[in-house]
Formats: sequence, structure tokens, C-alpha cells
Amino acid sequence: MFEKCKELQSYIVAVRRELHQVPEIGTNLPETQAIIVRELDQMGVTYKKNQRDSGIIGEIKGAHPGKTILLRADIDGLPITEATGVDYTSKHESCMHACGHDAHGAMLLGALKVLQENRENIKGTVRFVFQTGEEICRGARVAIEEGVLDGVDNVFGLHIGSIAGADVPAGTLVAVPGCCMASFDRFILRIRGVGCHGSTPEKGVDPITIAANITLSLQEILAREIPAMNPAVLTLGKIAGGAAYNVIPGEVVIEGTTRALDDGVRKYLAKRIGEISKSVAEAYRGICEFEMDWGAPPAVNDPAMTELAQNAAVKALGKEHVMTSLAPLMGGEDFAYYLIERPGAFMFLSSANPQKHTDGPHHNPKFNIDEDVLYMGSAAFVSIVEEYFNS
Repeated sequence: MFEKCKELQSYIVAVRRELHQVPEIGTNLPETQAIIVRELDQMGVTYKKNQRDSGIIGEIKGAHPGKTILLRADIDGLPITEATGVDYTSKHESCMHACGHDAHGAMLLGALKVLQENRENIKGTVRFVFQTGEEICRGARVAIEEGVLDGVDNVFGLHIGSIAGADVPAGTLVAVPGCCMASFDRFILRIRGVGCHGSTPEKGVDPITIAANITLSLQEILAREIPAMNPAVLTLGKIAGGAAYNVIPGEVVIEGTTRALDDGVRKYLAKRIGEISKSVAEAYRGICEFEMDWGAPPAVNDPAMTELAQNAAVKALGKEHVMTSLAPLMGGEDFAYYLIERPGAFMFLSSANPQKHTDGPHHNPKFNIDEDVLYMGSAAFVSIVEEYFNS
């Protein structure tokens, strides 16, 4: 069946470009949902709209009973102003598909089109989900609460772009066993002091000084407390406080993120951030309130399902287009929540092409993909379904 995906290349590109023009953020994606629903209706595929967000869950039942496999595509965008210059640029101000989720939706639709037309050859059920809120780490949990995993045996997902590395040639599918992506979490530190005039700092408690000392102290967690063989990241991305050059403010807020490949390290980072920040603040006569906004755990691929995906990709794309080894990425993915509940595999499809300027970083105003590889993503999904039910 996967051979038919190449014939749908122009269809997949057209849908991707349509989705690209209407990026929406978070879990409320009405225009995106409408486009996908229109295509599913034209295919005659059974689906339901989620109650709590704009996600869509559906099924293609094969002619024969059997296991159930889940295929997932995330479809939300980012709060970024597009600067690609393409003629199908975003129509939504300050919103952009800067991570390839428009392509994810289009590639899954291409795969479903082939599977629906050939469902008599399927020996089981193909469930699918168009998931919201990956960028804010909310959509997978909503989909699970909506019942997406009920009766599902195994799960598969795919991410396009330069995510596997700008030097990985476009058209390469990467599937590796074990941990493939890190956890990603957000933390907030609210440092409270006592505001006063800048000329008399002794009359107040300076939260800016406290914030500076916390910033330096937190880096010691990685430098002196986490073993070198356990990769981890602690980044402070936002510090806000003060309104005038000669006034010591009453509060400073710091926001940051942590990444880890091990859940124990992940929890340790959170524990120590809270302990150190509070202690430093107290040492300088202030107070620090610590909040951990838990995102997603590490994404860990099942070895057997990864091998199945590798074999399927070799059949569909050729051995030269399949990579089976890659160091875990420190980026995060809420697909990890599916992998906690069911064995599966999360893969990467490179679209990095320096000649087409599609090898730039994700979450960048100029991010774009090499559309020539889109049918390959659909073909990989279809081939996985074939391999799954025939193995």
C-alpha cells in the first residue's frame, strides 16, 4: 500500500500549505480542525471531535479483526511572526508553524487516505489522533483523557524537520530504540524583597541581587551534583523585574526550563532548584516562591516496536534512507505520555536541505521544510501499519 503515497505528494503538499496559513496556538484550533475534518469527511473516515479541545480521534477498521495501532500527528503552532517569505505564509498575526506540525497533519492525512482506500487489506484497527497543544505539553494528556488509548496496543509518531540534525540528509527517517528525547519542564521563581529608592538600598531588600545570586548558584547543580554521564540541561530564559533605573523593585520573576534523559535526574533537578533558590533568597533577607510546571517525561521507544518501524521504513524508503542510531535529543515531546502507557516508537523524518534553506533550527521565524519528503512520512506510516498487521 505504501507505494500509493508517492502518488499523493501534490495532495499532501497542498494540505500542508493550507494548514501552514492558519497556525493556531494551544488547544483551541478551530480553523485547523475544520480543514482536517473536511478531508476526513471526503475520505469517509469515522472520527469524533474531542470535548475538551480541538483534537480529533478516529478509526479505520480493517476487513479482519485484530489488534489496534495508534498513529499520531500534532497540529498546533507557535507564537512566532513568520519571516520565510513564502507565498503561503501565515495569515494569523504573530502565529506560525515553526516546528513542522502543519506537515505532520498533512502526512497523517495522506496515510489515512491510502489506508481508508485499502482497508480490506488491514487485519485490525488503525486509530489516529490529530493532537493539539504539543508545544505547551497539554494535548497528549487531553487526548488520553478523551480515550485515545482505550483498546490500543501500540503507538507510533513522527516529527519532521532538522530536529535530528542539520547534517542529516532530507528524506532520512530516524528510528532509535530507548530514550530518544529528553523530559521538558518549566519552573518559575518569584523572588520577593522590599522595594525602596536606589539611593538608599539599606532601607530595602534587593530582589535583583538575590536573582543574580540564584542564577549563578543554580548552575552549580549541573557542575557539581549531576554525574557527567547523565545529560541534563538547566536554562534560565526569562528574568523580569523593575520599572525604573533608580528604584529597587519589590519583586523579580525568573522562568526557566530543565531537560533530562532520566526521570530520577529530572526530579532531582526540581528538588534542588527549589531548595537552592529558597535558601539563597533567605540568606539575602528575601523570600523565593518556587513553582514547577511539569511538562513531559523522557520519550522512551520500545525496542521491538522500534525494530518494526525500522523494517517498515526500509521497505518503504530504502535502506539508504533509514538511520537506526542517534544520540538522544535534549528537546522534549509530549508523545512521551503515550509511550508510558503503550509500547511504541517516535521517529524523525529529516527535511534538512541546505540548497533549499530548510536546514535551519526549529522555533525560528525562517523555519521551513523540504516538501519533497512529505510523501515519505505518509509512506512510513502506511508501511508501519502493513508491517504491524502482517508480522
